Amino acid sequence: MRKELGKFGVIGLIAYVIDLTVFNLLRFAGGEGPLYDKPLTAKVISVLAATTFAYFGNRNWTFKDRSRSSFRREYALFFVFNAVGMIISLSCLWVSHYLLGFESALADNISANVIGLVLGTIFRFWGYHTWVFPNDVSSVEQNS
Repeated sequence: MRKELGKFGVIGLIAYVIDLTVFNLLRFAGGEGPLYDKPLTAKVISVLAATTFAYFGNRNWTFKDRSRSSFRREYALFFVFNAVGMIISLSCLWVSHYLLGFESALADNISANVIGLVLGTIFRFWGYHTWVFPNDVSSVEQNS
């Protein structure tokens, strides 16, 4: 499990850079990016880009030695767990930006890309490890 956690961390770090880069380009490229006034939309797009990379990285490197189920099942579950992780991140951003009124680039990044990311990552690792790429696919499919 330690080896998987390390690989998960590497894939997650690369996905984080993708997420962070896309989010900031959409919000702040050239001062006011194309989605400057839409931080939640920018976050959804950046998470989708990072998630696509993360699925293939985790399937083909982190959890490559685990049993495989159908691509459709894995992909669907992966995106469900990522959707919940994204909701966690969006919730942190929403509370900070709209409820507390912290609207700076720094505040948006801390709430979405630090606090939200940490909480979402913990949830995602558990979900991937337990449900998406389990050791024994047949037992998970029978319990579903």
